[in-house]
Amino acid sequence: MERSRVRLDRALAFRGRAWFDGAPETTDWYAAVPDDRGPLAVLGYADPAGGEVVLRRATAADVGAIVALIADDQLGATRDDPANLAAYLPAFAAIDADPAQLLVVLDDGGTVVGTMQVSFIPGLSRGGAMRGQIEAVRVAASHRGRRLGEQMIRWAVEESGRRGCALVQLTTDKSRADAQRFYERLGFTASHEGFKMTLGTT
Repeated sequence: MERSRVRLDRALAFRGRAWFDGAPETTDWYAAVPDDRGPLAVLGYADPAGGEVVLRRATAADVGAIVALIADDQLGATRDDPANLAAYLPAFAAIDADPAQLLVVLDDGGTVVGTMQVSFIPGLSRGGAMRGQIEAVRVAASHRGRRLGEQMIRWAVEESGRRGCALVQLTTDKSRADAQRFYERLGFTASHEGFKMTLGTT
């Protein structure tokens, strides 16, 4: 009974490092991004004026700007409230503490003008393949049309490959026809039908 309890405790504490006898100490996907908050990439504007923005890991100070970006469309406006960050800060802390989660922002001279979350998910299907999942991709209206979103997605795909992922997946709402065309242009295939179920009052 005690041995079973110990195994259960270990399983519940599992955070990507194998705990069972004979297992490898680490896996490639677990390697956390260095926590110096420095640039992950520098993206150039695709317009005659030129210019660059920095892709970096998000900090707690960015949460308000991130939520404002998420809320700045017809769907997000009904679900998110940048004026009330109480629910978002604990969520950010959980994301930031998890090495399998990467929340990034586009920083233009100190102003957050884009965001994206990438999750690195282990699984037993496809021969135990890792997969990267891209979510909450947003670019500020002031910076659209400069191919920054495209560069963000390409970076996320490359980062997923660097961490050993065998595939990258994402979803977009069926009402977002432009987004669907955007992802198809970048090489994604609409291969599945997605289903969701809302729980509780959120």
